[in-house]
Amino acid sequence: MSTATDPLSSRVARFVRERLPAEKLNARQLLIEKEVPQHKASWAYYLGGLALFFFLIQVVTGLMLLFYYQPTVSDAHASVAAISEHVAGGALIRNLHAWSASAMIAVVIVHVLTTFAMKAFARPRELTWVSGMTLALIVFTFGFTGYLLPWNQIAVNATKVGLQSIEALGQYLPGELARWPTYVRETIQGEPSVGQATLSRFFALHVILLPLATVAALGVHLLQVQVHGMSRGVDVEQVKTERFFPFFVIKDLSVWGVAFFVVCVVAMCLPFDALLPYPLLEPFNPLGSTPDGIKPEWYFFFVYYPLEILPYWVVVAGSTLVLGTMFLAPWIFGRTSRRTLRVLALGAAAYFLLMTFFGQTVYEILKGGQP
Repeated sequence: MSTATDPLSSRVARFVRERLPAEKLNARQLLIEKEVPQHKASWAYYLGGLALFFFLIQVVTGLMLLFYYQPTVSDAHASVAAISEHVAGGALIRNLHAWSASAMIAVVIVHVLTTFAMKAFARPRELTWVSGMTLALIVFTFGFTGYLLPWNQIAVNATKVGLQSIEALGQYLPGELARWPTYVRETIQGEPSVGQATLSRFFALHVILLPLATVAALGVHLLQVQVHGMSRGVDVEQVKTERFFPFFVIKDLSVWGVAFFVVCVVAMCLPFDALLPYPLLEPFNPLGSTPDGIKPEWYFFFVYYPLEILPYWVVVAGSTLVLGTMFLAPWIFGRTSRRTLRVLALGAAAYFLLMTFFGQTVYEILKGGQP
């Protein structure tokens, strides 16, 4: 057992051995002998695989789109329009890419909340949780960078607002630190205003850097899941289990099949014999005015509406505190009961749903208007 008097190197080595036990690093242990708990919340075990499936759809459809997409301010919007209107199957591929992105983010949000409620971060699964939270952050960054690529009027102006909100942090920082938010914005933006440099950097992030980061984090995450198995997730000491391979794998692939059918129906709108397009909107006009009521994608509403209602520093401080707490959950909530964690997860879910579906109503009520 590790003690505070042990040398740091010994404690680090012991930590690594417990999280990566050599005796479990073999194919038979990882696949054949692995078991999955069965209880009333077992449905949550399929969410991680489902998020991976939607990511794979993103990879395949994204590669197809790269054959035609032009990452320039003069041609980006026209190339996306051409994909939808003139390339055989282009509209379907673009719709699959866009709708599966939203589906992936939705599944990741539910996955994070359910694993938190099930205390799946408990020792020795700390690295599973941290790598999972890293993946969740990457997924949201995918959404932010991909939003700009069609180069439409709302996306460009929304990106400007998002980058300006980073710079606004400087007014709350002391001394030389106050300049850092401006440096960050300029580095991301690449030029005085959102333009070609910004589009090029977002494109590079979206199709090269973020996928590489995803592969690295996903490798660590999947290895940890396979080594330590699925968390029991309930307070009952003994639960039924089933073999991971082939029984759980077959069920997992069945879920993938249903998900693919649903996302295809959404992308094709088969009941109405017409495509249900993901809106492209009007191309960006640098001489045009900023559209009224511009908003980010739905998965950023939980931050967007608080920024509209509360002081900026309150939202930034609160968001930073929540994000840091989530990353450090294994050490902060290590002794917390699952009952308490379920209450916290339900509260977070209620807040997210409220801001996503009723954020505009809440905003108008608090500002004294009529919903």
